[in-house]
Amino acid sequence: MSYLVPSEFVTKMVDAGESKIFMSARDTIIRAYMAGAILALAAVFAVTINVQTGVPIVGAALFPVGFCMLYLLGFDLLTGVFVLCPLALLDKRPGVTLGGVLRNWALVFCGNFAGAFSVALMMSIIFTFGFTTAPDKVGAVIGTIGEARTVGYAAHGAAGMLTLFIRGMLCNWMVSTGVVGAMISTTVSGKVIAMWMPIMLFFFMTFEHSIVNMFLFPAGLMLGGHFTIVDYLVWNEIPTVLGNLVGGLAFTGLTLYATHVKTAPKRTFG
Repeated sequence: MSYLVPSEFVTKMVDAGESKIFMSARDTIIRAYMAGAILALAAVFAVTINVQTGVPIVGAALFPVGFCMLYLLGFDLLTGVFVLCPLALLDKRPGVTLGGVLRNWALVFCGNFAGAFSVALMMSIIFTFGFTTAPDKVGAVIGTIGEARTVGYAAHGAAGMLTLFIRGMLCNWMVSTGVVGAMISTTVSGKVIAMWMPIMLFFFMTFEHSIVNMFLFPAGLMLGGHFTIVDYLVWNEIPTVLGNLVGGLAFTGLTLYATHVKTAPKRTFG
């Protein structure tokens, strides 16, 4: 598998974060757009499998195909740059500023949303024959997902918001581990295996992923889901984005950087 040891791939993480901060706006948006679109297609794929088989683990086991495709092609998700870019700032790379990090996050967010929304519109057209019929079975399920994961949280008030935030944290702990997985090996097979495992886990556990939700919820609204844009933003997207940021950075980025780049001095006695 041509495995790289942590001290090697964590340095690659910092290098990648630095590279993304200095990337042109044009390239950043194109790569983010394609990442959002591919991940959205993978979400449709997984939901379709679940509806047709009635076995959720099958959809979860196959959903990572989209994640692997987009990272092998060099595209970027917000959940990934949440982890990589701050490491370049923490490492004091020349020219890296907080403004540069925030600029990258904003551009990737916009690109991811545009890509996911494009697929949401196209799939909604497919599910309804151009909005001339009621949604088919898969479309109807996508509409109910949007309801359960917005007004479903709102029904529990502060406890629902806390649950949503923690699901977002746990999600990007796993997703960012998948991002790191792409750097663990120098072979395609090694990268795919390392990415596949944590992505399958997050999807099966129904954790909250901000970019997947950029597809599910706009599509749900177009397919007749009984929730509003405000419900989507307040009771899912915004808390999910914040949870993704905290979880990915705290559990993946900072821990790997702290112990494999800023390693503490070794003990001099037994």
